[in-house]
Amino acid sequence: MTGAGANPPTPDSDLDLDLTVTLTEAPGGPERTFTLARRPGHPLESNLPDPAGAVAAVVRFGEGIFFPVPGPPMLCTQQYGGPQVAVVTGTFGGRQVHSRFSLTDGCEIARWHALAPLLGGISGSTGAV
Repeated sequence: MTGAGANPPTPDSDLDLDLTVTLTEAPGGPERTFTLARRPGHPLESNLPDPAGAVAAVVRFGEGIFFPVPGPPMLCTQQYGGPQVAVVTGTFGGRQVHSRFSLTDGCEIARWHALAPLLGGISGSTGAV
């Protein structure tokens, strides 16, 4: 596990991942489910369009996004990026993950874009913030 002061994992590290993404494009719309499983000594398992990109994004940003350090309230731009919602559950390096992603303001849009390859690459999940 990584923590404060620890070196973050690299894309080539043996970080154990077992994540499920439940994605809806609009309220009441059908759900799409994506999986990403990476266990040391086993091949990558995923039904994502870009599994290698998803691993790289999760390794780079997952620690900070899934386990944010409490701090002062963030100031976020008041913009709306769309009705999409993604819920990520599972484990990241042995730690339980349950994170909700939306496009309701600038901070949420930035979180979404950081992990866009994990969130399935639907409309709203790619492009510049």
